Amino acid sequence: MIVTLSAVALFGLLTFVLIRSRHVGAGAALAVFLFGFFTADTGASTAIRSAIQALINAVSNIA
Repeated sequence: MIVTLSAVALFGLLTFVLIRSRHVGAGAALAVFLFGFFTADTGASTAIRSAIQALINAVSNIA
């Protein structure tokens, strides 16, 4: 059985856990969120998506 999880859900869960465990403050989480939000609106989003897709393909070929 293959389980898929979107990157948004994964990073959202990770951020939630880090805030709850007090490893990251709410201000830092907000800054990272806004950085990601504004980066997605730039020309860099295509290169970032391609790099993430290549990494996912490489990891899936290993297993």
